[in-house]
Amino acid sequence: MKRREFLADVGLGFTGLALGAMLHRDGIGAVPDGKPHFAPKVKRVIWLFFMGGVSHLESFDPKPALDKYAGKTIDESPFKKAVVESPFYRKNVMDFAGTPRALLNKIYPTQVGFKKHGKAGIEVSDWWPNLAGCVDDIAFVRSMWTTDNDHAAQLQFHTGRHVFEGFHPTLGSWIHYGLGALSDNLPQFVVLGTPPGDCCGGVGAHGASYLGPEHAGVRLAVDPANPLAFGTPGNTVTKEGREKQLDLLRDLNGIAGVQYPDDPAMRARVKAYELAAKMQLAVPEVMDLAKETAETQKLYGLDNPTTAPYGRMCLVARRMAERGVRFVQVYDGGGGGGGWDAHGKLKDNHSKNSARVDKSVAGLLTDLKRSGMLKDTLVVWATEFGRTPGAENSDGRDHHPYGFSVWMAGGGLKGGIVHGATDEIGFHAVEDRHYVTDIHATVLNQLGLDARKLEVPGHKRLEIDFGKPIEKIIA
Repeated sequence: MKRREFLADVGLGFTGLALGAMLHRDGIGAVPDGKPHFAPKVKRVIWLFFMGGVSHLESFDPKPALDKYAGKTIDESPFKKAVVESPFYRKNVMDFAGTPRALLNKIYPTQVGFKKHGKAGIEVSDWWPNLAGCVDDIAFVRSMWTTDNDHAAQLQFHTGRHVFEGFHPTLGSWIHYGLGALSDNLPQFVVLGTPPGDCCGGVGAHGASYLGPEHAGVRLAVDPANPLAFGTPGNTVTKEGREKQLDLLRDLNGIAGVQYPDDPAMRARVKAYELAAKMQLAVPEVMDLAKETAETQKLYGLDNPTTAPYGRMCLVARRMAERGVRFVQVYDGGGGGGGWDAHGKLKDNHSKNSARVDKSVAGLLTDLKRSGMLKDTLVVWATEFGRTPGAENSDGRDHHPYGFSVWMAGGGLKGGIVHGATDEIGFHAVEDRHYVTDIHATVLNQLGLDARKLEVPGHKRLEIDFGKPIEKIIA
């Protein structure tokens, strides 16, 4: 038989799961050809997203002025004029709480110490001691801004659009759409971590919108016994019985392929079945961390009950990446949908949360570097916004979209550098400011993609949607 007449098929059908890879390979539909627009510097991305809003002021952007003027309101401090007269004050910001209130909040002192690390002496808070040892491989961006003052900023960080503008494709879905598959056995856009419905990003934070569900992230559980709860035949089906089912499906689909040789929908469905079946074997193997050495497991913190849960996700992310998964999105919700949301008891919240994840994040960077994978893997650490310099009658900080920090490592970027800056109290991003889509553009650039060439007919994108690569951090 000719290839098009023999559509052998095995497995269960996940709606649209394999369609993107199939369309790229067979040239069907309004999609790119699966090739980069220019020479890529990386093959894959590991995207670490911390939900709730991590305080930039207690992590990667130290502000001694907060301690000096603690207890005064911003209105009473020397910074009022700079804040109010800033060209960025209230500009493009949906501040549901009302910005004037922020001026009346008392400046809240820094809740943790900072030390200099690495060759460049980059300051990192004492709550991140393990990550601090990796600063020579990290590019810190201290000048991010966004426009949503509520947790729907999680959605905005991944799509570039405010929630009031509706759902739009996420970064991972654009990458899947633009480049297609590296692996025949695993999905190209995997989602690990906190159930997305637990907070305001929702499934839209890893969705594909008008690109189609075939380009959306596939959620997997870090559990070798049941990683695909929605995609297995059930525990009552024996291995022998399953093999017979698959033989029958193969025969039936072969007949259908002959009957409808030129039907792209049929071809898409068959390939979806094929990948689903392969995933049933491949995914549990990826999740089986017992195959890793004791030293590697310890590196990620799997020997400690506090660090093990997030450590397992980071180790699975590395295993996914080395097996050809192009985009691994790892959520951390701090035990919930927005566990870093420290309106009160910030010191308790952030110290405990940092202790959960610091070792594992550093372990991931260390492991990628020693294996040589960091050269063609881009690691991104991000959160939806920062925290306010002041606090409203509490021992915490509120949501703050005007200025906050993210960092990136590997993938052809400079290491041991700090790019951009907020003002003296961390209120506004004032130097080399970057909207969230600049992070998207940087990631796409390192993958060899030009966002402007990923247009979809009938769906107009705004100028800000494309972003601009952060050239100063690219090696």
